Amino acid sequence: MRKISIIGSTGSIGRQALEVLERLQDKFEIIALAGGSNTDLLLQQVEKFRPKYVSSDKYDVRLANISGVKYLPDGLEEICSNKAENDIILVAVSGKIGLKPTLTAIENGIDIALANKETLVMAGDIVMKKAREKGVKILPVDSEHSAIHQCIKEREQVRKLIITASGGPFLKKSVDEMRNATVAEALAHPKWNMGRKITVDSATLMNKGLEIIEAHHLFNIDYDDIDVIVHPQSVVHSAIEYKDGSVIAQLGVPSMHIPIQYAITYPERYEGIKTQSFSFSDVARMDFEKPDFDKFPSLNYAYGAGKKGGSATTSLNAINEEAVFAFLRGEIKLCKIYDLIESLMPKCTFIQEPTIDEIFELDHEARKLTQKSLTL
Repeated sequence: MRKISIIGSTGSIGRQALEVLERLQDKFEIIALAGGSNTDLLLQQVEKFRPKYVSSDKYDVRLANISGVKYLPDGLEEICSNKAENDIILVAVSGKIGLKPTLTAIENGIDIALANKETLVMAGDIVMKKAREKGVKILPVDSEHSAIHQCIKEREQVRKLIITASGGPFLKKSVDEMRNATVAEALAHPKWNMGRKITVDSATLMNKGLEIIEAHHLFNIDYDDIDVIVHPQSVVHSAIEYKDGSVIAQLGVPSMHIPIQYAITYPERYEGIKTQSFSFSDVARMDFEKPDFDKFPSLNYAYGAGKKGGSATTSLNAINEEAVFAFLRGEIKLCKIYDLIESLMPKCTFIQEPTIDEIFELDHEARKLTQKSLTL
């Protein structure tokens, strides 16, 4: 049996991962579960799956007193340093909190199923270099990167990557409708069931921008060789084009259960929750169109920051995240997110080859700049 820990078990990806693991319980042993402040749900998960260890952001005496389960307050890095008991760790936390535990796991030679965008957006060069040095696999959980991972056989023969985007809830809406959109409208994603932050990113297409940066690091592909295409049905999850013009795509129903399962079982495949759920006749048609870079400038920001390199993507991520949180709190309009990124990026300190400590400092600086702008 493979031994797995999940950090972020109470989030959207973590919950779906446990659904996958419940179907594969004869193949996996869950070593540790780490959740956020939703300790009621975490308690239910621990009682059901009986891991050896549990950790939470918020102390809860109920978690500390579960018989046979060791409680680790603030234990993400402790879990991720446990090489003796972990074959793979699913990093499913949201935000910059995922970076240090991921690096800790890599340092200890533990393979990573990565669902945390910030890890590669903030510090992709450092993370991938360290993974190569330690011989650690970084297995993508995002459906788009999972698709590319499944399609690539000969990396040196790849001409370009083609990342698909659903277009989100505002694909057919006007800029004015986007500008006046409510939080509920931004969260009404037509295809995917995700967390609130990533759903807003999908509405602005920043989610796709961050995926461009991730793809660059995961597959060592130049930004000029990464295309985005809007595909509202979300059936083609991404594709690659080889040098001879052949295009290989990965298709499936829009469900995160499939890429989660592939990441944690790689290179094996097993029957899962969505087995036998895809039908070409049910799909009936597939549409594709170029994204509107004027309506969704997040793509321009992401390409620009990625090509600049260094700490630019760290600052981009921090500004966007703080702006999204402000939108979710009802403090700003949706399109204000774009305005903040455009106005604040030039004000952020830039370092071409930052250390991890400098990355966290620059991340903090960009967040403080954003928070200050929000109060003006």
